[in-house]
This record gives sequence, C-alpha cells and structure tokens, in this order.
Amino acid sequence: MTVLLDRAVPRSLDAIVRDLSQDHRGALVEAWLFEGEAARREAETALAAAGVSARLRSAYKPLLHAFLEEIDTSGLAAVTIRHPVHPAAAPHRFTLEAYPLAPLLEGVDLRFEPGDAELSYRATLSYRDGRTLETAIFAPNHLAMDHLDTATLSPTGWLRVTGRPGGLPDLDQRIETEVEALFRAVVDMVRAHPWGAQEPYFERLSIVVETPALERELPFHEEAVSLHEALHEDLYFSLLELFQRQSGRPVGDRGLQPGQIVPEIRAAAGEPRVRVEAVPFGDLADEAGAWAPQPLDGAAAPISIEQAHRELAALGGEPILARSRQGRAVPGIIRPGSRPAVLVTGGQHANETTGPVGALRAAQRLLQEPAVHLALIPLENPDGYALHERLCRDNPRHMHHAARYTAMGDDLEYRTGEGLYERAARQEAVERTGAQLHVNLHGYPAHEWTRPFTGYLPRGFAMWTIPKGFFLILRHHPDWAEPGMALIQAVTRRLARIAPLLELNRMQLAAYGAHAGAGPFTVVNGIPCMIGPDERSRVPLTLITEYPDETIYGDRFALGHTVQMETVLAAVEHHAGLIA
Repeated sequence: MTVLLDRAVPRSLDAIVRDLSQDHRGALVEAWLFEGEAARREAETALAAAGVSARLRSAYKPLLHAFLEEIDTSGLAAVTIRHPVHPAAAPHRFTLEAYPLAPLLEGVDLRFEPGDAELSYRATLSYRDGRTLETAIFAPNHLAMDHLDTATLSPTGWLRVTGRPGGLPDLDQRIETEVEALFRAVVDMVRAHPWGAQEPYFERLSIVVETPALERELPFHEEAVSLHEALHEDLYFSLLELFQRQSGRPVGDRGLQPGQIVPEIRAAAGEPRVRVEAVPFGDLADEAGAWAPQPLDGAAAPISIEQAHRELAALGGEPILARSRQGRAVPGIIRPGSRPAVLVTGGQHANETTGPVGALRAAQRLLQEPAVHLALIPLENPDGYALHERLCRDNPRHMHHAARYTAMGDDLEYRTGEGLYERAARQEAVERTGAQLHVNLHGYPAHEWTRPFTGYLPRGFAMWTIPKGFFLILRHHPDWAEPGMALIQAVTRRLARIAPLLELNRMQLAAYGAHAGAGPFTVVNGIPCMIGPDERSRVPLTLITEYPDETIYGDRFALGHTVQMETVLAAVEHHAGLIA
C-alpha cells in the first residue's frame, strides 16, 4: 500500500475552550460547531468555570437543533418560519436543511415562507395559551469556490465573542472546524496528485478519518443526525467528481472507472486525523461476516453473499456465471417456460439490500409454475455488497454509498466495451431469453442524505435527499408507453393491498411535501411513479423499484423485501397476459 496523506488537525471545540478560558472573564460567547450536544454542554461548563458565558450550537441543521435544544415546544400551536433564499443555493435548500422538523412537530401548524438572502431563519411561534414569540436562528454558511470551481454555499463553523477584556474588538467570524479541514485536506490532496491518464487510477483508495462528531437519533422512521455519515457521503461523491474531471468525463458520468473509493469515518476521542492510502486488492482482509444465515421469508437484515448463492442454487435452472472485478462469482439462472421471459435482477447498487431477498422470494414462488420463463440474477454487485457488509460492522445504519458501485468504481448498468465483469451476467440473460421486461429491484436512503461541505444537497441527486416512501420508475421504449402504463396500473393495484406500505408512503410523502414541495412523480393507487421513455436498454420495458432501505433492519426490512417480492410477482403475472 502507498500512503498519500497522513494529517492531524486541532479540534475546534478544544481550541475555543483553551483560548477563551484565558483572560476572557465576563465575555459572552456564541459558537456554531459540528459537535454533539453533550460535548458542547461540557465545553460550556468549562468556560463558565473561567467566568465566560457561552452558548455553543450546532452548525449542522441549526434550525432543527434550535427546536431540539432551545425552543420551548410544549403547548406550541403554530410556527411560521421565513427561511433564507440565497442566489448560490437551491430554492428549497433551507427548508430541506430543516428536515424532519415537520413530522417532529406533529399537531403543530408549521409553515415555511421564503425570506431574503440573510442567513437566518426567522420563526414566529404561537402557543395555545395565546403567547406569540419571535426569534431568529442563525444559519452559518460559507460561500466559496469548490473543487469543481463552482460557487457553493455550505454550512460552516462560526464564532461570536462580545465583551472581550482590555478593549479588544468583538469577534463575529467564520472558523474552519476540524471536519471541514479534514475534508479539504483530502480533496486538495486528490486534486493535486499525479494520477496519470489511465483508468482505473488505483485498486482501492482508502480514506480513514477519526474524529468526534455530531451523532443523534431522531424519533421519525430511520432519521438521525450523523456528521460521520455526512462526511463519508461528501468525501465519496466529491472524489468521484474530481476523478470525472480528471478523466475528461462530465460530472455525474456513471461509466467512470477510477477504482474503489472507500471513506471510513470512525469516532475517536483524540486529535482528529485522516489517513489516505492506495491499497491493492490483494492486501484486503476478508470483508464478510456481519450477516448470519436466516430464514429468507422472515429475514430481518440483509442476507450474506453465501446465503444468496445457496438460495439461488436451490432453485435449479440453467446457470449463468460471470465474475466480478475482485474475482467473486456473479451467478444467475434461466428457467425456460412457455410464457414470455422476464429478467429479474437485484443488488446492482449493493447498499440497497431488500432487492436480493425480494428477488429470491419471488423466484421461489414463481418457479412452482412450470410455464414461467424467468432469468434471475439476485446479486449483481458482490464486490460492493461485501464492502457494505464490512462497513456495517462499524456503522450499521449508515447508507454507505461507497458500496453503491462496483470495485471498478462504476455503475455496472453503464459499463460497455470489453471487460464486462459483472455486467456480462445481465447481458447473457437478455441474449439467451429475449426478455421484453426487466424488473430491476433497487433501494435508496432510508433517511436524509446530505453533502454538508459542498452545498448541503447531494449534487445531481437532490431529489433523493429525503425519503418519499416506496416508488416505481418505469422506463420504456417510445412505442411501449401504453403497455408500460398498463403494467404500472397492475403492479400498483397489487401493492395497494399492503396496508403498512401505504402508511409508510403516507407519512414519508407528507414529510417530503412539507420540506421539498411537490415531487416529480405521479401517485398511482397510493404509489409514487416516475414514467418516461428511455432507449438505452435492449429491453423495451424496465420497471425499477425504489424502497427506502439504506440501511434498515427488523420489521422495516421485512416489509421492504415483501414489497420487492410482490412487485415481481405482479409484474410477471401481468406481463404474461400483456404479451399474450
């Protein structure tokens, strides 16, 4: 392995306590930091012992934390919030940053109104006893050119000090916190390093960050405030963007093959630090072992690669076999029958884990009928799946987008040319069966997805930043629009029988609407759907599921793979009649 960066940075919280405890008796301090509430309160106590009155707040999601930590919500009847509207930010940026305030204030009439470019929320609070209060909540942000030379408005640390001794001037200024400095150090190193012109640039790029940070579970579905997770996400996608530029590709190009980028963010009490290494695949330890065998129908967590392969082998059928970049098997089966062929795949994005279980459960039922003609590849991306399993050992509820793509660093659906690896299995299935319907089982984040150091919203994925329940995407060749709509109607009618699914959608769509406005989808039988023409695939109809499953367990996971299974069953049943 090759060490590319090894750097420690001071912790901002420690620096504030150290510096302001000396000769600042009588001063008033406000600071905004990327720290948990317990650490901030401990620092306030230390400053109070030195005669300094301090209030230390969260720089991340400041409006939400104001309601969680400071604002009296007992007896609250209505809230009107005028939010910042800044020319360098998306229109809903600051209402999305307030998520999930709406569902947390259940029973309170919450309204957002656009304000001006000043970086403060202005809240009017109306209580049931007739009181009305007004308050301003500062949202510290920094406008700067990012790694793509784009002006970006991002959350940042901030320090205000008044009443300083000796006539010293007041302070009201941005401070670069340790997590911002660690993020910048990695981005600057990658941007400056001579990577050469040939993809992939490495086998694995390992980024290990050790730092204290803000971690807080919230009482709404799977929601949590996690700076560790947000730093993982921002590092991963920022580095993808840098390598897209390095390769001459457009930003967002999913065919880029830089190698496997793996940020690992760990809690540490000592000095924050980052270490970046280029690691050959041969030096990697076994990444499996987090998920034990379990009954498929009642699975309460993702199944292991080994179990997926055993369940597939038990189905019989004619084999398909490809190999991944790291040498793992990518097995599939074809079971010929008299009905029109359908291709079912799962695990294209390996951190979306309800799909493989749902695909296998559906196949167990379908293949009891001799006429069914099915091609099945339940786990298309085993290298990413193994990485997701490894990352879940430390952070079992994070979304882990580093495991989304393959060990080549690309999205296998967009892979072309020679060296198809995992992609070869899907291509063989289509060629051998002539399938005209592909049911492609996917998932997406079960809780909020942010990139706080590059503008907050995930660039190119802003629609996916907060959950909106289970939904479907239909891609069709231009002359298959009518059959596609008939398929959507049939599938959603069956899914509408699942009462817990409709309740999940109702709650998440309400929260989505409160913070993001109207979504780019049509609701059919209680299921949001996105429908449009697409000729990239050789298959004329592609039905994509999107269940909020990154990363869930227990009853939520069981509901997820049941919904995936029912989608497959409904689609296969309808397709047989459609083609006939």
